[in-house]
Amino acid sequence: MSQLSLIIVGTDHPNKDRTNRRSEILWSHPGEEVHLVPEPRNPVDHQAVAVFSTRGVQIGYVRAEQCQLIRSYLTRGRITGAIFQDQHEKGAIIRIGMDGEAPNLPEVALKSASEDSVFYPDWMPPDE
Repeated sequence: MSQLSLIIVGTDHPNKDRTNRRSEILWSHPGEEVHLVPEPRNPVDHQAVAVFSTRGVQIGYVRAEQCQLIRSYLTRGRITGAIFQDQHEKGAIIRIGMDGEAPNLPEVALKSASEDSVFYPDWMPPDE
């Protein structure tokens, strides 16, 4: 697995500098670089990983269920880069590249029965 899409959450919370996360997501374009920043002093979760847009505005956090994995990938230098993929009802979707591979957008989003919903053909492991 050298590419992974992640849902970014926490987009309804205000930033300390009063910038608006939802507005920044609206300004973001697919393929723009994003930055993953570990927050070991986060009072809610010491494994938290914040996500910042290419303009340096925080857009949210990696979901709690995935933070430990993403933090370990960051620590071991496995994450090559990250890009904004798309808007999402919970916030945003980002795409990370690993093990020397640069992140890139999925070539084609497959339309489901509803034209409004989009399915990204990334394998997701089952919950255990």
